[in-house]
Amino acid sequence: MAAKALSFDVGDYVVYPKHGVGRVVELQKEQIAGMELELYVLRFEKERMTLRVPTNKAEGVGMRKLSSNKTLEEAMETLKGKPKVKRTMWSRRAQEYEAKINSGDLVSIAEVTRDLFRADDQPEQSYSERQIFEAASSRLARELAAMEETDEPSALKKILRILNEAAPRHVKTEG
Repeated sequence: MAAKALSFDVGDYVVYPKHGVGRVVELQKEQIAGMELELYVLRFEKERMTLRVPTNKAEGVGMRKLSSNKTLEEAMETLKGKPKVKRTMWSRRAQEYEAKINSGDLVSIAEVTRDLFRADDQPEQSYSERQIFEAASSRLARELAAMEETDEPSALKKILRILNEAAPRHVKTEG
């Protein structure tokens, strides 16, 4: 049974759901357990990690090309929306946030970034909220940076600017 492999070329940026944006640095053929396997060799600079993914498994693990411009616009619009704060236990919300980040879906990652964002004049976050916010915003920034051919810090500044501009509209005025 030959699964239709997604075709990525050396030099392409790809999104691997659990690790974010990486780059295909090589296509390898290896003998493993008597079988010849063709592998994508992915490099994740931020984590200083190299991952080998069998070409016939790439689609199954959710590996994909960078998002379309339409999806990127939708994610940026999501950042401007009103944060959804659920009143469930933190451990449950944290699991849901982690699942959204690891889904690799840019709009879901933008939702987590938006929902956990705190403007400077808002109450401080717990350590674990901050960790998840940083994971989501970093993942979003890396894909934005790859798409706009910039670096992660510049992309993160853009994301934070959007969030800071939207935040005052969503904070209830007391009076």
